[in-house]
Amino acid sequence: MAEGNAGSNQKLNEEIEAMAAIYGEEWCVIDDCAKIFCIRISDDIDNPKWTICLQVMLPNEYPATAPPIYQLNAPWLKGQERVDLSNSLEEIYMQNIGESILYLWVEKIRDVLIQKSQMTDPGPDVKKKTEKEDVECEDDLILAYQPENPVKALDLDIIANRTEMEELPPIDHGVPITDRRSTFQAHLAPVVCPKQVKMVLAKLYENKKIASATHNIYAYRIYCEDKQTFLQDCEDDGETAAGGRLLHLMEILNVRNVMVVVSRWFGGILLGPDRFKHINNCARNILVEKNYINSPEESSKALGKNKKVRKDKKRSEH
Repeated sequence: MAEGNAGSNQKLNEEIEAMAAIYGEEWCVIDDCAKIFCIRISDDIDNPKWTICLQVMLPNEYPATAPPIYQLNAPWLKGQERVDLSNSLEEIYMQNIGESILYLWVEKIRDVLIQKSQMTDPGPDVKKKTEKEDVECEDDLILAYQPENPVKALDLDIIANRTEMEELPPIDHGVPITDRRSTFQAHLAPVVCPKQVKMVLAKLYENKKIASATHNIYAYRIYCEDKQTFLQDCEDDGETAAGGRLLHLMEILNVRNVMVVVSRWFGGILLGPDRFKHINNCARNILVEKNYINSPEESSKALGKNKKVRKDKKRSEH
């Protein structure tokens, strides 16, 4: 029994870390010990018209055998609207008993707010003044990590073997995140078989900068249509528990047929738990950019139907 509780607590903690990475400032810790959190959800982050604060308390039995205890806070949310939204959240829970559902809840609420906003006059389209500055800053980070090529962050497109080119999936590279001299960068490739996982890793390691990273953490999820199961696995590469956390994030987002590798170059200053936040942020950003994240309705249906997971055998690419 104790072992089962430990597994449930680990899954709970991994979900909390993933949610913090996904929602950033929208995610607020009310009481860490009691596992009470608040998520501020709006129809539009830059110019919100409708907002709900979802407060949740996560019991130790969640997600295995108990749902989150929740409260919806919004002065305008009353009557039938409140009843309908509560019923939607409880339906999502019943469809996914034993699974992590906070992400599905938050995105369901956001969808409701967006629909409500579209039924009324649209608000002005106002961009943040700092958006251009943020983009320029990100561009500087990309350039800082490709001294040999002023156009691409990591040029991995030169393939000597023509046969390999026909089978090697395209590899995309995310914007680096730097904190206290440590740098994190995500790489993404579509994969449909373990052979492609190995090919992607081999191709990445041909790049000297990636090969010299302190850690190359990765996780992948491949959906087997014939068996309706997921073939998935992960690798810490010396960063204890980082691979499992990355895989858990991908499970929550319900992505399929994709591999994410996060390279970390250690800068000499220990980051503590922040390193997991940066790993998850890098991964989430590139999954969003490449449109791997489903709508909450699609995610809920898929999670309900495809809970079977087959763990791949550990490999030794490193």
